[in-house]
Amino acid sequence: MTRLGCTIFHAALAFCAGCSQESGELADMSAESAPSVLIAHRGASAYAPEHTREAYELALEQGADFIEPDLQITQDGVLIALHDLTLGRTTNVREVFPDRFREELVRGESVRRWYANDFTLEEIRELDAGSWFDPRFEGARVPTLSEVIELARGQAGIFPETKAPEVYGDRGYDMERLLVAELERHGLHQTSANPDTGVMIQSFSLESLRIIRHDLGSDLPLTFLISGPDADAWLTPEGLAEVSEVATGIGPTKSLLLQNPDAVDLAHEAGLTVIPWTFRARDASEFATVVEEMAHFLFELGVDGLFTNNPDLFPRTPPEEGS
Repeated sequence: MTRLGCTIFHAALAFCAGCSQESGELADMSAESAPSVLIAHRGASAYAPEHTREAYELALEQGADFIEPDLQITQDGVLIALHDLTLGRTTNVREVFPDRFREELVRGESVRRWYANDFTLEEIRELDAGSWFDPRFEGARVPTLSEVIELARGQAGIFPETKAPEVYGDRGYDMERLLVAELERHGLHQTSANPDTGVMIQSFSLESLRIIRHDLGSDLPLTFLISGPDADAWLTPEGLAEVSEVATGIGPTKSLLLQNPDAVDLAHEAGLTVIPWTFRARDASEFATVVEEMAHFLFELGVDGLFTNNPDLFPRTPPEEGS
């Protein structure tokens, strides 16, 4: 990894486990000596309903370095932590607001969808975001980005994702500007703003990251998420060079790295960190356990961190020989 990529990345990780060096020392850390970073995917989402306070609090208890809020925008322009554009999968919106759907034609069939952006924050606060996962989480709520920041402050960093920014752009919202403004309100809009609460931003949209970097002038670490039919093209020297003009890291699917193991070294040579996703105990690919799977990526492929639903299973050190 280049000195620039290493420096920017580790400036955001000054609070991480095993990373107690003063900021001056951080700039001299090599990629090989860097701590691996544990990102709790939607919180500790294997054990609690994703993107709820309960999932985030559990992730912090389990030692997450970062918690991940996917971002959606309410009708009144508030950023909330929610994966889907719609509320139907993870809340009881159908029962609370049975008539507030949009009817759309999908593959020739009429489908009802309750878009988060069609509801105000006050209305979304009425929804139960926990019972779908387990009845014992009844009453869990959809949190705002501001609430996630306050929960993480001083304990871990946040790794927000601009989710479907082009959809919100078509609806007249500027997700990137809302995000940077919210971070600034909390004093987290610059890499050196708060060493106790690091911020990295991710997106599947390279254009969204361009806006954050060039139009809004943010110096925060930015990660370009990679998947889909064109994914392999991004993992070439040419593709990675294009990414490095905007971002400081890539977030490919774990399957992509298994198919292209040289991509980690190529990305590091381009000055980019590599943080693959998503590692789940119930889906460890060809590995015996997710611990073994994560260890392979961290200590054999040399990735810089990873997203997991099981923060408690994250291996901080290489497995012992013969174990």
